[in-house]
Amino acid sequence: MAEEKTQIEIGGISFTGGKMAAVFMALSTAAGGVWGASVFWQDYMAMKEQIQEYVAPDMTGIETELKLQKESVERAVGDLQEIRDDNRDALKRLYTLETDTQRELLDLRKTIRTSIQEALENPLAGQ
Repeated sequence: MAEEKTQIEIGGISFTGGKMAAVFMALSTAAGGVWGASVFWQDYMAMKEQIQEYVAPDMTGIETELKLQKESVERAVGDLQEIRDDNRDALKRLYTLETDTQRELLDLRKTIRTSIQEALENPLAGQ
């Protein structure tokens, strides 16, 4: 007994079960590819439209605020430089005053020692 194979004949070509499965898989793969390409094309066109309609936001308010802050910082830097210069001048004056005071104290000590020594060496001091 011979087994009968299922065959389909289309346009003079006969297809057996294995060939039909292969043709069906090829057709379904091609259909899936066409569907995927159409979905991709729709997404691409939607994205293209959004890009063409894009309008950059107005940044003038932010730019103005940044400009004002920059000017404020520049004024503050100038003030800090003046304060630093004033402090430097004050420290120089303080150093000079301290140096002069120490010199005067040394001179005063020397004068007092000399005066005491002269008083002690004076022969009339004991009378």
